[in-house]
Amino acid sequence: MHQLNNSSSTQSAKKINTEQIEQIIKAIIAGKYSWACVLILRYSGYNPIDYIPYRTYIRLLKNNCLVDNSKSKDSEKKEVFEMNSNWIRL
Repeated sequence: MHQLNNSSSTQSAKKINTEQIEQIIKAIIAGKYSWACVLILRYSGYNPIDYIPYRTYIRLLKNNCLVDNSKSKDSEKKEVFEMNSNWIRL
């Protein structure tokens, strides 16, 4: 008799937490479907390069990771410089 051991032949997928799901949903709402696919693969424990061409993957990283970092830096700067006055105007 031959018995198959499915647990050793398949990769166990990780559970995606709520913060990661929110990032995926934001990408979908923004129309960045390819980036959402990359996030799903990455958060599930798979290597996106196994499924996406290398140049495409690097382009997606540059367009999304670098843009997200620069946007967060800009928003931090805005928060620092856009201070509301607590003075009472008469």
